Amino acid sequence: MDKILHWDESIFNLVNRHPEVKDIMVELGFDDIAKPGMLQTAGRFMTLSKGIALKKIGMETVQQTFMQHGFTIQK
Repeated sequence: MDKILHWDESIFNLVNRHPEVKDIMVELGFDDIAKPGMLQTAGRFMTLSKGIALKKIGMETVQQTFMQHGFTIQK
């Protein structure tokens, strides 16, 4: 099974489909996702692309990190 993520999918959906995404995001600096309740609230409307813009992390950095963990990010 391919591990494919989409830039404009909610973090909540990504983590539900692939639970390891949460740890990868924390590794990238998205510490808030680990706080209780954040995934169920903000994670429902926050997308991967919105999150990296908010945290000012380069898309290339995010893409490379996910690739190291076996994921592909598509539009």
